[in-house]
Amino acid sequence: MAYVNSGSEFTRDTNYIGTRITSRPPGAGNPAAAGDFPVEPGRYRLIVARACPWANRAIIVRRLLGLEDVLSIGFCGPTHDQRSWTFDLDPGGVDPVLKIPRLQDAYFKRDPNYPKGITVPAIVDVPTGAVVTNDFPQLTLDLSTEWTAYHRDGAPQLYPEHLRAEIDEVAQRVYTEVNNGVYRCGFAGSQEAYDAAYDRLFTALDWLTERLSAQRYLVGDVITEADVRLFTTLVRFDPVYHGHFKCNRSKLSEMPVLWAYARDLFQTPGFGDTVDFVQIKQHYYIVHADINPAKIVPKGPELAGWLTPHGREVLGGRPFGDGTPPGPVRDGERVPAGHGA
Repeated sequence: MAYVNSGSEFTRDTNYIGTRITSRPPGAGNPAAAGDFPVEPGRYRLIVARACPWANRAIIVRRLLGLEDVLSIGFCGPTHDQRSWTFDLDPGGVDPVLKIPRLQDAYFKRDPNYPKGITVPAIVDVPTGAVVTNDFPQLTLDLSTEWTAYHRDGAPQLYPEHLRAEIDEVAQRVYTEVNNGVYRCGFAGSQEAYDAAYDRLFTALDWLTERLSAQRYLVGDVITEADVRLFTTLVRFDPVYHGHFKCNRSKLSEMPVLWAYARDLFQTPGFGDTVDFVQIKQHYYIVHADINPAKIVPKGPELAGWLTPHGREVLGGRPFGDGTPPGPVRDGERVPAGHGA
């Protein structure tokens, strides 16, 4: 949920449901907070929309860590109305596990008077049908740190303890200046607010270009949570943010370092195989009718470039550290044919 303040600058409401799913029992040394839920295979359902960059993070992390057998996933359609994301991709428009047509039903199970936006990703407690959390930054960190007993053999360490301070620092700047920065451009309420947002965004992209010129990934030679968080914005840049949000100093494909970095990740199992360009464009161009009143979805851009050689191997690096790539995408979770690059 977001709003434009009196200065016409886009501001995101980040007061999410902070309940966590944790492996720490109450009363242990570093105990779980009151109200937190226990890690339990099969108990929870991760609700996402492929169109949403915040949800795309969770899809990637779940796949990289190999949590498919312990945390089921439900996909909302790419568009929604003012009330809620909906399960219009499922037969009858109903989630097959939760048996609900709208994600708001799970929020209202948690709080019948829930006053905020109905957001993805969200984790739902299947037995009660109630949302546990929609705190997307903490959600993926907890998948890495609290669900370790159920990670696949060879799962990468996306949030290793010795790199956490640096990951947090980089990820915070990526969030404020890039992930949220494109929205600050797109939903600016005045020319002054837009100009300031535009300058902030491209200052950050220039900083990232410099950082990634000498190293393969954002925090050293392995993929971390920071890379996941940047990727989901970069992959949407040319199809959506460049035109729809007026982030048009340069296309991603015109920024050589970032374009090569993004292609490197896209071609890494777990990243590009989660991206649905058709749903991404449908979401932004149809839902944001205040920006695109005719709801015309552009045919472009051409996507074949995502599969071209990136050359980033010369920087070294071990994408999965001491781990291994994830296996093939599970049946029922593949991006539909013709929706990827």
